[in-house]
Amino acid sequence: MKHIHRRQVLVGAVGIAAAGIAIRTSAASPNGKVSVAVVGVHGRGHSLSRHLAQRSDTQITALCDVDQSVRERAAQTVHGINGSKPRLVGDFRQLLHDDTIDALVIATPHQWHIPMALPALAAGKDLYLEKPASHVFREGRLLVDAAKKYNRIVQHGGQTRSSKVAERAGEILKSGLLGEIKMTKAWNIQRIEPLQPKPDGPAPQGVDYDMWLGPAPKRRFNANRFHRTWRPYRDYGNGDLGDDGAHDLDMARWALGVKTHPVGITAHGSTVDLKGEREYPDNMMIAYRYADEKVLIYEDRIWTPYGMHGFDSGNAFYGTEGYMIFSRRQHLQVYLGKKEHKGPRMGPEGLPPPTALHLADFIESVKNRKQPITPAEDAHLTCGLIHLGEAAFRVARVLHFDPESETVRDDAEANRLLTKDYRAPWGVTT
Repeated sequence: MKHIHRRQVLVGAVGIAAAGIAIRTSAASPNGKVSVAVVGVHGRGHSLSRHLAQRSDTQITALCDVDQSVRERAAQTVHGINGSKPRLVGDFRQLLHDDTIDALVIATPHQWHIPMALPALAAGKDLYLEKPASHVFREGRLLVDAAKKYNRIVQHGGQTRSSKVAERAGEILKSGLLGEIKMTKAWNIQRIEPLQPKPDGPAPQGVDYDMWLGPAPKRRFNANRFHRTWRPYRDYGNGDLGDDGAHDLDMARWALGVKTHPVGITAHGSTVDLKGEREYPDNMMIAYRYADEKVLIYEDRIWTPYGMHGFDSGNAFYGTEGYMIFSRRQHLQVYLGKKEHKGPRMGPEGLPPPTALHLADFIESVKNRKQPITPAEDAHLTCGLIHLGEAAFRVARVLHFDPESETVRDDAEANRLLTKDYRAPWGVTT
């Protein structure tokens, strides 16, 4: 397995010098709008396209997807909202040469995030990069370094950070009402039915399946490993920990106030109920300890019909004077003192959708060149929790992590899990 040095840059098949791509310095669309191309427009990407199409300061110049039917459906949605007709492409590399495009929104399966993001940054594009930004730990460092090198805006798709309920939670945390936050917890507890095996077969008509695989290993098409259901497979996704768990880990790290990686990680998991085709456990417990002795705990169970504290996806922020139950479902409730008297509360009533607010923050950052609410550094710290938790689970021992060198001390096996091989031509170059 090839190890990626933290100062190397992954650029896929497109060498920037060879491609002759000029680096842009700011958003400069002729009509004054921010010109955006959306890459991966099935599911989440379709939703992001819908939000962007509703903005008067944004123009969707292109829609990119390896599935012809998917990109055509997204184009119909955009046209129905604002009457525009975005250019449709099947290969994201065509977008890198287009000087009329200011920014890319990348909402592909996880294996493609960084192999697309890095050449896009080198080509001078700003990025809205869906969570998790990285598929393996080392990719997060490459993203941070590339964003700095090319002076680009990167917004990670952790839209809860832009929500009004997170804004209110931040005010409460800053006020000191809860005392000092010593521990936070993130959970993802819900019923997710397992996939049942399906035979391999031909890819659907109009699908460039080799491009869909990209840097992932070559294999025959299988409907389970395609639209919407690819997440349980390590070649493409990061399981439940890297799906809904990414949002909750992000908020737990944010509330804990830590600005570095943890130094100790333990993880346990198994498959106790959901038998089917999956490469991740159906339950996990992970504990992260930081150098200042603060602790972050993650828990998931995807075999239950119920959640925790009334929410499938949520957090608890534990302070010395009280605690807060928080959910990205736009809810918070504070409990104070020994008797847990109820304090401030906020519910979803009348609140705007976080995704619209998060995209607005990104577009404003593209225009004014100020860092967005979830920049590349935040993406790496949050996604690092996903990858370190997964590595600790797979090696079944405590990881002693060095945040400075970004390596696990005295553990070659765990360090190998922080990187991966890439199928040609989507490889690693310096």
